[in-house]
Amino acid sequence: MAMASTSTTNKALTSESDVRASTQDLENDIKLLKSDIAKLAKQLAATGEHSIGTARRAASEGADRLRVEGEAAIDQIRTNARDLEQQVTASVREKPITALAMAAGVGFLFALIARR
Repeated sequence: MAMASTSTTNKALTSESDVRASTQDLENDIKLLKSDIAKLAKQLAATGEHSIGTARRAASEGADRLRVEGEAAIDQIRTNARDLEQQVTASVREKPITALAMAAGVGFLFALIARR
């Protein structure tokens, strides 16, 4: 019987050491997972910062482009206004009586509208 008792004791010790080894393996795996999660968090933060920088640059470039296009449109409007002014001036100089009659007609229309 002493043999059976020794065999049972050896099995108990063996399974206890297996449990300890398994526990140690699990603890090591958990440490590795924590390390991997920390690395991923750092990479995500870096990616987020890069994306924010890219978005800022794109917005800045878009704003600059819109400003330039707006200035070009204003310059075009100014040029058109000058051309129109020169045409009206030339027309008045060529036909002053017609221009005076048109001005009187427009004034009369404004007076009618203002009464109502």
